[in-house]
This record gives sequence, C-alpha cells and structure tokens, in this order.
Amino acid sequence: MTLVISVFEQGMIYAIMALGMYITYKILDFPDMTVDGSFPLGASLSAVLISQGMNPYLTLLLSFAAGLMAGTITGLIHVKLKVRDILASIIMMTALYSVNLRIAGKANLPIYNYDNIYNNSLTNHLLGGALSPYKNLIIIAIIVVIVKCVLDWYLKTKSGYLLKAVGDNETLVTSMGIDKGKIKILGLAIANGLVSLSGSMFAQQQRFFDASMGVGTAVIGLASVIIGTALFGQISVFGFSISVILGSILYKGCVAAAIRIGLQSTDLKLVTAVLFLLILVLSSRIEKYQGRKRRKERA
Repeated sequence: MTLVISVFEQGMIYAIMALGMYITYKILDFPDMTVDGSFPLGASLSAVLISQGMNPYLTLLLSFAAGLMAGTITGLIHVKLKVRDILASIIMMTALYSVNLRIAGKANLPIYNYDNIYNNSLTNHLLGGALSPYKNLIIIAIIVVIVKCVLDWYLKTKSGYLLKAVGDNETLVTSMGIDKGKIKILGLAIANGLVSLSGSMFAQQQRFFDASMGVGTAVIGLASVIIGTALFGQISVFGFSISVILGSILYKGCVAAAIRIGLQSTDLKLVTAVLFLLILVLSSRIEKYQGRKRRKERA
C-alpha cells in the first residue's frame, strides 16, 4: 500500500511537469530542454526560502514565477536572437544549472526540520488522524486539480486558442497580423512555470534539494505525455489534461514495478531510457493502427 501511495504521489507531482511538457511538445512542437533546469530551479528556490522561514505555500507561487522567467528567456533567445529551438533551450538549461547552485549555495540542501506544504500545523490539524497516511496524496491531488482546471480554462480563452494555432499553423497566425514570436514566448513561459512548480512540490515532498534532480526531467515528461495521449487520448471521456495525468501516474508505476522486481535503484536511468524507447515504439504502432482504422472507416 505504501508503494501504491508513493506512485500516485510522485506520479501526480510529475503530472504538473508533464502538463507543461504537453504545451511545448504537443501544442507548440518545440523541443524544450529548459525543463531539465527549470525543475530544479523551483526545487532550489523553495528549499532556500523555506530554510529562511518563508511560508511554504508562497514558495509555490514564487517557484512558478521563476519558471515563467526561465521559459521567457528561452523564448527570447529563440525568437529575438534567432537561435534554433533545441539550441536555445539547451543554452538555458546549461545556464540554469549554475543559477540553481548559486541560489542554493551548495549542491545539496536538506530541509528536513522545516515546515512544508505537506507537514505544517494547518495540514496536521485538517488531515490528522485516519487521514494522516494519505495527507501528502490529498494535498498533491488538490494542487493537481487546481492546475488542471486553470490550464483547461486558459486553453479555451483567446490567448489559449492562439497558442494552439501557432503550433498548428504559424503562417495563418502571421497572416492575421499577430506576432507568433510573442505567443511562443508566452507558451514557453507557462510551460516552464508549471515545471518549476512541480520541482517545488517535489523538493518539499523529498525534503531536500539536489542539483542533479532535474536530470532526465524532459524524458520523464515526454514519456508521460506520450503514454497519456496514446493510451487515453482517444477516449472521449478524458480531456488532454486527464490523459497526461494518467500517463504520468502509469509511467511512475512502471518504473516502481521495475525496481520492485529486483532491479537496483542505480538502474533507474537505464529503466527510464528503456521504458521511453518502448513507449515511443508502441506509440508509433498505435498511431499507425489508428490511421489505418480511420482510412477503412472513410472507405
């Protein structure tokens, strides 16, 4: 039971990051590696601010704002300096590694003895007793639902439709007299804001910041998006956000199962790589099958 709860906790924390990756990967078609730096950016900022006595809930907002700035800079490098998308994000990811170390002051910063969003007087009072074992899960679920609802609402606004239009047809957006570059920058900012928020929640759950905790974030996010959209995206009951959240939980479940059957924790990156490869292959097969099925139905 403890393993199941842990899978759901981490799966939903990473789901917020995966929702950000959905914006860049699925909507903007932008290979954004900035996430490997913006995830620990939120973690380092939260760890430092909490260690200085700041309200842990406020650190979530500040981490989101920091991620907005990181994504904006990536967008500016790409749009204004005309640097290719993947290179612009790699440049920002590299810079953020030093920024995160500068913020934290060291490569590892524990916050075991400080209040966090999961463990403080308010949550202990409201979610004590029988709910205590599920306290973290309930808090994470509440935040995920809020993020999901806000993102769903935003993508139905004029700005959200323009964001999707830029990913589908840049020429059409330009012909309407709209600056596609500004829309891209906005999308990257929102995406990295969500990734940084996820990093903040993860650091508070683990009760420490580590400079290497962002390694592989892009792979985890892409795997979650691909699993979710491939397995659940075609089911009308699920919107894109629910599909991505389920994909993230399923991905973490697969990783946990691989470790459970006897693989060492040191094999985690290898497991992640193999799972990602399998997911890509299966996703391609599913798309081909669905394409043939649609052609037969039209015929």
